Amino acid sequence: MDAISILNIILRLAIWFLLTADFSLANIAIGVSIAFLLPRGYTSPGALKDWLTVLWDTIVAIPQAYIEAIEIMLRPHNHEEIVWETVKPRRTPGLIFLDIFVITFTPKTIVTKYDEQGWYEVHRVRPKRRNRRRRGQEIEQTRKANN
Repeated sequence: MDAISILNIILRLAIWFLLTADFSLANIAIGVSIAFLLPRGYTSPGALKDWLTVLWDTIVAIPQAYIEAIEIMLRPHNHEEIVWETVKPRRTPGLIFLDIFVITFTPKTIVTKYDEQGWYEVHRVRPKRRNRRRRGQEIEQTRKANN
């Protein structure tokens, strides 16, 4: 058995004990037999790297969420926008779920739609722009130049 298989069995046993909260000899035997009988999936090194990357992004999102919450309290965020972000290649449904969780966990962003063709529709809030009048003038000048 390789290291990943051993970690997989330990994870399954840990989940079993968390679900049952019973450390009797019979329950341990049942948990070990279930851990060995459940089918094992093959994980390629690339998939393992993707999982580790997403788990790291999840850990980084926690302090980022606190920082964004404080920013929203100190400076109101009045500007909203909807953007489309691409799904990273070779994503399993579990990785897509974690990607959506990381995006939605922070207060300034939420995934409003997942497109099966590889896109997330993300709603974002941000502070109001200070040079709004100047930007409006630039847009008007661009419109005039194109006409």
